[in-house]
Amino acid sequence: MIIAPITEGHLIKRYKRFLADIRLKDSHEIITAHCPNSGAMLGLLQENNAVVLSLSENPNRKYPYTLEAVQVDQTWVGVNTSLPNELVAVALQADTIPELTGYDHLKREVKYGFNSRIDFLLTAADKSPCYVEVKNVHLRRHEMAEFPDCVTARGTKHLTELTTLVNQGQRCVMIYVVQRDDCQGFQVAADLDPTYAKASVLAKQAGVETIVLTYSLKLQNGALTLGLNQPD
Repeated sequence: MIIAPITEGHLIKRYKRFLADIRLKDSHEIITAHCPNSGAMLGLLQENNAVVLSLSENPNRKYPYTLEAVQVDQTWVGVNTSLPNELVAVALQADTIPELTGYDHLKREVKYGFNSRIDFLLTAADKSPCYVEVKNVHLRRHEMAEFPDCVTARGTKHLTELTTLVNQGQRCVMIYVVQRDDCQGFQVAADLDPTYAKASVLAKQAGVETIVLTYSLKLQNGALTLGLNQPD
């Protein structure tokens, strides 16, 4: 996936969860950007960190800039939590997720459980349906990618509902999209959300599958490129 054109800048501060003040690199103008991330963004919010912004063409947007990535220790980290669903959609359509090949149809935002919507429902004439939920991962600690980076009642609810579906005989998959390439593996951050960690253990025991997709973010020629790292 390519995000272009992009604007570079440096972080001043993030506040009210969904806003960030940025000093643009070329003009030094200070602007307020939309921050599409409700998490704590641990380790990413040091003042003066380099950032990448996209610019909306919608003239009615109050904040036309969107924060897409933050640079930490020479690594670009994707923070836009709406991107993982698009990345997974591209990967599914290209059959680049080996565990999820062979499905003919893909539906998005299908109602299931208790007032929830599954990110993807995969179907085929010769297969049982597969329910796929996607989560964004940007936290790195002890060389490991971790999720969540704060308490997520919504995430726990999704795991619980997937567990219920598996117990009813359905196939369910949780995909964690790691938008950084400087981690040695993935694990649940049990100390940051013990309830989510417990739900994750129960989900795994029930048969909910886990897939971790790692993306490398590269800034070049006025564009931000997100590429799926294929296992060796």
